[in-house]
Amino acid sequence: MTTRWKSFVEHKIFGGLKASIVFASQEDLDRFVIRLSEKIGRPVTFREPIVDAVLPDGSRVNIVYGGDVSKRGSNFTIRKFAATPMSILDLVSFGALSYDMASYLSFIVREGLNFFVSGETASGKTTLLNALTGFVDPTAKIVSIEDTPELQCPHPNWTREVVRGSSKAQAGQDSSVTMMDLLKAALRQRPNWIMIGEIRGEEGAIAFQAMQTGHACTATFHAASVEKLIQRVTGHPISVPKTYVDNLNVVVIASAVRLPNGKPGRRLLSISEITGYDPASDAFSYVEVFRWNPVTDKHEFVGYQNSYLLEQIIAPRRGYTAATRRKIYDELEARSNVLRKLHEKGLTNFYDFFNVLSKAHREGLFR
Repeated sequence: MTTRWKSFVEHKIFGGLKASIVFASQEDLDRFVIRLSEKIGRPVTFREPIVDAVLPDGSRVNIVYGGDVSKRGSNFTIRKFAATPMSILDLVSFGALSYDMASYLSFIVREGLNFFVSGETASGKTTLLNALTGFVDPTAKIVSIEDTPELQCPHPNWTREVVRGSSKAQAGQDSSVTMMDLLKAALRQRPNWIMIGEIRGEEGAIAFQAMQTGHACTATFHAASVEKLIQRVTGHPISVPKTYVDNLNVVVIASAVRLPNGKPGRRLLSISEITGYDPASDAFSYVEVFRWNPVTDKHEFVGYQNSYLLEQIIAPRRGYTAATRRKIYDELEARSNVLRKLHEKGLTNFYDFFNVLSKAHREGLFR
């Protein structure tokens, strides 16, 4: 019996599907992945059998070559991205978050507060981070730093930097450029925002130093809860001093979930504010502002009238006194209504949404 090497497609709606593309033999598959890797300028070898790279159309490709590291033989995975990223209103349409959450996050972004989008693989972290760039001041200078380019910003003053030679086989070469190198360079480029595709290692400590010196930073992160995020951030190899952690203002937890109707979906499980660290008890304090209810599939504003950032940080910056600071919730609700009306008018395209907000910003209507 002849063995054929099959291919599969993971569809957003239909799930796993068998594709019509097959390879007649293991040798054909090996030759294909070698040609594919050479085409993108990252040839695989027995010494360097794993390659992460980007195809000419912007799709992300992962190649594993040879039977010594993959017992069923060479394989490759292509992750194709939409030409136009999803806007925040698209994500509201899918139920990933509510209008109030979008409004709250717009305040966080507009005020230059630091936030991480955290969760497991394929939970929608990068999709959300892309969508939130629509709220960044249109005149801001953004520097993005990634291992594999996925972020897309609509801003004209956007510097996109990508790691070179980040694999283990190349890490010791003089020509390699790491996340740490790019992040250090970004600090000298006078950015308004530093966006890090994913924090995995020592570059996390530099990111927190950047926050400490007043640079607005955001990143994706692999952790399923605020507690686990703090554990990873303060542990090896990131090793951020515990007294620095509260420079991270907000943690958004995203997840792939099973909805009440039994179908899979992506939801923001929570949005939390990190408020401080107590050295005496060696404990961190944080406030959960929004929470997803898995029974009703609704997001609850559990931090209403109890948000530290809204009342103590954002309200004073917007001219509210101690006596009137809770009017910030009225402003948040008004912004939610604006987003809802834009949505009802069908303004969901990522770039159209950004252009409308840019015009509103110039006219002083969306600050």
